[in-house]
Amino acid sequence: MEHTSRQAVIQKLKDAGCSRELAEQFLVLEEKGKRKEQLALLSRHRSCLQDQVRREEQRIDCLDYLAYQLEKAVQAK
Repeated sequence: MEHTSRQAVIQKLKDAGCSRELAEQFLVLEEKGKRKEQLALLSRHRSCLQDQVRREEQRIDCLDYLAYQLEKAVQAK
């Protein structure tokens, strides 16, 4: 990340939905040159985001099922 400014990194982390605390932890690890720990931190956050996506997809599936049931009922009349 030598070519990326600190502010740009903070903005990217913010855009990725990272908390201020996570961003600060990431930057501390950067200062210490702990790349593996940075990757692990990003990986954990990515996993959390994927879990959120799966939950939202399940909610969408529920809505789609209800809409399907309603459409079926309307067509049956």
